[in-house]
Amino acid sequence: MAYQKKESVWKSIDWITVILYLVLVTCGWFSICGASYTYGETDLFSFDSRSGKQLVWISCSLGLGFILLMMEEKVYELLSYLFYGGMMVLLLITPFLARDINGSMSWIDLGPVRLQPAEFAKFATALALAKMMSTYGFTLEKGKNLFRAILLFLLPMVLIIRQKETGSALVYASFFLVLYREGMPGAILFTGVAAVIYFVVGLRFGDEMLWDTPTSVGRSVVLVLIMIFSIIMTWVYGKLWKPIKVILIGTAGFTIAGVLFSEFIHAFDLTYLLVAECIVVAGYLLYWALLERSKQFALIALFTVGSVAFLYSCNMVFNKLDDHQRVRIEVLLGIKDDPKGAGYNVNQSKIAIGSGGLNGKGFLNGTQTKLKYVPEQDTDFIFCTIGEEMGFIGSSTVLILFMCFILRILYLAEKQNHAFGRIYGYCLVSIFLFHLFINIGMVLGLTPVIGIPLPFFSYGGSSLWGFTLLLFTFLRINAEFNKKKK
Repeated sequence: MAYQKKESVWKSIDWITVILYLVLVTCGWFSICGASYTYGETDLFSFDSRSGKQLVWISCSLGLGFILLMMEEKVYELLSYLFYGGMMVLLLITPFLARDINGSMSWIDLGPVRLQPAEFAKFATALALAKMMSTYGFTLEKGKNLFRAILLFLLPMVLIIRQKETGSALVYASFFLVLYREGMPGAILFTGVAAVIYFVVGLRFGDEMLWDTPTSVGRSVVLVLIMIFSIIMTWVYGKLWKPIKVILIGTAGFTIAGVLFSEFIHAFDLTYLLVAECIVVAGYLLYWALLERSKQFALIALFTVGSVAFLYSCNMVFNKLDDHQRVRIEVLLGIKDDPKGAGYNVNQSKIAIGSGGLNGKGFLNGTQTKLKYVPEQDTDFIFCTIGEEMGFIGSSTVLILFMCFILRILYLAEKQNHAFGRIYGYCLVSIFLFHLFINIGMVLGLTPVIGIPLPFFSYGGSSLWGFTLLLFTFLRINAEFNKKKK
């Protein structure tokens, strides 16, 4: 009976996903060979080399995947909170057990093996979130439930930030995509996107002045955007033309009058006028909230005031970042030019990718990577090795493989008839998407250098095991779903 059950599990596994996983892991190993190879080496399989060590991690990952597929799928759901609680305790004590490595206190030494608990906490958090959101009667339309769900992944973020691992902590923000898929109001996601826009525009153009006035271009543009966003939200959620007309005409009229007065009569800081307009708009929306007995207008008013508060708190938060984090953001946004300092990694990475051309220089023939011009080229910047050795064609092939892999998981998640499996699948998709976009964006200079690995490619056991744990747990859940369909 047990044999028949195991046999049915193997027949129910989605082998397409397994094959994509094996192809990506194999490509990743060859990339690590290229990134860590030095002229004169003859044995890529030596355990003294990174390529040899990665073979050990890959072998262990395959064994881990086998064990996960052999376990009862009910274990993952029944013990999800226990896994989560255990990982939170481990994250809490990690700074007391870990050694300081480049300012980070996130790695625990276990004999010859060094593990990073933050990589495994993603698995536990995804399980706990799926368990919570799949309980009977749970809906994100209730504010209490939404708060509980957000708190579930904010806790590991805070604990990981304590370890000085900002990049790993930011990965947990990807769970907002899961909440949006499961019914979180789109206004919350829009607010998050707006906050990023405020931060980038306000910081990038904060020190630039408008003409000959003492008006900050960055802050004034953001304040105008706040009023535009408030008008859009009023139309989308309020569905009334009168308040929109009053806000639009009033703010446009006062802003134009203020610009003309400042330019031709007496120069003054226009941001004071724009802040006052935002406050008046918020008050006017509260008036309509009382008039129509609608909480929608009240929430838009809160968005307006909160946006202004966020804008003026950005500088304070930015100044509290570590020096190297501030410089990296400033270099990315073009505020500073530091080609030999904070911008060195990205510049060398771009050179390596650009030198690969269309077809690349060939396996083990990259000059930038062989001469070690790119720091962390076998971990966070592994994609530059692919670009140099395999060129545009090879890089595009890798991206297509990732796209097929993620779309396949998305397809399997959408097929699940049980909310637990569907939500866990979407957690998996969100994590992989975040890692893929941020890591490759980082290598190309499109996102800040925050130090997160490229799934299945970056060197290291913790990263590979963490992604394998995430994936094969879902494959086991999906296999049970396939068995019940038959």
